[in-house]
Amino acid sequence: MTSEESRPESPPLLAGRRVALVGRLASMAKRDAATLLRGHGAMVAEKPGPTVDLLVIGEEGLPLPEGLGLDDAFDADTQEAIQRGATEVITETELWQRLGLVDLQQDVHRLYTPAMLAELLGVPLAIVRRWHRRGLIVPAREVRRLAYFDFQEVATARRLAELLAAGTSPEAIEKKLETLGRYLPGIKRPLAQLSVIVEGKQILLRRGDGLIEPGGQQRFDFEAAPGRPGTGDGVASHSRLSVGDLDDILLTTAEPKETAEGAASPEELVGLAVELEESGQTEAAAEAYRAAMAAGGPRAELCFQVAELLYRIGDLAGARERYYMAIELDEDYVEARANLGCVLAETGQTDLAVAAFAGALAYHPDYADAHYHLARTLDRLDRRAEAAPHWEAFLQLAPDSPWAEEARGRLDGATQHGSVDESG
Repeated sequence: MTSEESRPESPPLLAGRRVALVGRLASMAKRDAATLLRGHGAMVAEKPGPTVDLLVIGEEGLPLPEGLGLDDAFDADTQEAIQRGATEVITETELWQRLGLVDLQQDVHRLYTPAMLAELLGVPLAIVRRWHRRGLIVPAREVRRLAYFDFQEVATARRLAELLAAGTSPEAIEKKLETLGRYLPGIKRPLAQLSVIVEGKQILLRRGDGLIEPGGQQRFDFEAAPGRPGTGDGVASHSRLSVGDLDDILLTTAEPKETAEGAASPEELVGLAVELEESGQTEAAAEAYRAAMAAGGPRAELCFQVAELLYRIGDLAGARERYYMAIELDEDYVEARANLGCVLAETGQTDLAVAAFAGALAYHPDYADAHYHLARTLDRLDRRAEAAPHWEAFLQLAPDSPWAEEARGRLDGATQHGSVDESG
């Protein structure tokens, strides 16, 4: 028996099926999702209705909360179709899993690196790294120290970014989530694990027909009560808390504890460096990391952190040397290789930048960011024939990246130029 005979054939999952997208999607714009679904043979309906075969509930914002029912989101005919099984309702996550876009092997395709996530959300890369360090977002996998986040973590990061955009400091966000965690000790990540509403500067937890403030005080959500008019995509409106109801407590710079010998330990100095970095004292943070390495010896991850800080304050030469040092200590550190390439390119050392990006890809061939930066650098050197395979690899690895449109434009431009002299 052949392997094909032993495996039943699976018909296209969406061929000929009418699909409606309800609510805001976490992973991509609805327009892009509709295009993707049509590519899988689906017919995309503009709105829910009794003739729709599949209703997909978006996970950005508030999905249909448990216990609320479908009556607040769909009309009576649609509800009846759902109840008799003519219309199936699934979440956005389930849809992408069925289509193989989120696979069980955690492929790096359609995952986001920290740099991609920062670009997508319009927040500093340092903020994304802070969320990662604090456990607010958790990578789906790590390859040679490089974190990859799936679209479920993108949804969590979007909520964090919304709070930042509303003027809430990173420290205040963490304080509010910490307060929710004390109220619900079994929950480590409220934004990812619970039905949480983010509106303006507020974080509210839905429990049944009520909303819970971070301090544990419960309020009845009149708009979510049974019998109330629907709210479009299932997102209930509610009254706002005053900003003063939640404490925006900034982290204070703590002095490192002293050991019995009277000197701070390397790990205490690292802790101090983290606090200084997160309170915006970039230069002092770099000095604390240096002190930690002076006390406990150089470490690749600490060299990388110093390089990142030096880059942020404009010390490109210092950043370059620290990235080099991180690679010397750990040759597998692919993000350090790629970031070194970016610094080299920025300082005009483009040939060395090409070598750095190529080195990153030698250790991690599926590193989309490295393909992107290498392709850009090769284009700058007018080596378009060499750049094209890296633009193509980038699009294959990260088709939904915020840089994907640029990559498509570069490839289109290369095609319009016609054949390129292979000698470069």
